[in-house]
Amino acid sequence: MRLPADELESRLTEFQVIESAEGQIVGAIGLQILRPHARLHSEAYTDFALADAARQLVWERIQLIASHHGVFRLWTQENSPFWSRCGFRIVITESLVQLPEEWKRFAGKWYALQLKSEAALATLEKELTAFRESEKQRATQTLGHARTMTTAITAVGFGVFFICIAVLIYLLIRRR
Repeated sequence: MRLPADELESRLTEFQVIESAEGQIVGAIGLQILRPHARLHSEAYTDFALADAARQLVWERIQLIASHHGVFRLWTQENSPFWSRCGFRIVITESLVQLPEEWKRFAGKWYALQLKSEAALATLEKELTAFRESEKQRATQTLGHARTMTTAITAVGFGVFFICIAVLIYLLIRRR
């Protein structure tokens, strides 16, 4: 594929390798994860007749890895029709603002696929924070009620104790 082997050697662990049923390497694709973004790169196949079938296999794996790493958006410069069918769309200039700085040095067209909505996650985090605060207030309120009840039960207990002592003293005095 005439990819820069020296450049890619240090990033060997980024690659997802696709094997045939016989254990032969059919292809590989790089998946670089950077914060909430991931980049598909350096796609290579031994036989391009098998490329779409191999892409389908690796696509399932890529989605799983992206999910586990909390990736919001996948980026690629691979322009195969397969990636378009998976939902990748060409990125217009204004949207390149979201592209991580480390990848802006790569020339060419970018395609992106949004996996999760960052706005929805931000809203969910706000709601979760509000829920935590309300639960904290409710717990504090419940603890206050429990302290009040404990104090009241203690006061009633002491009252009953002193009444019992008074009755005991009264009965002892009356008996004499």
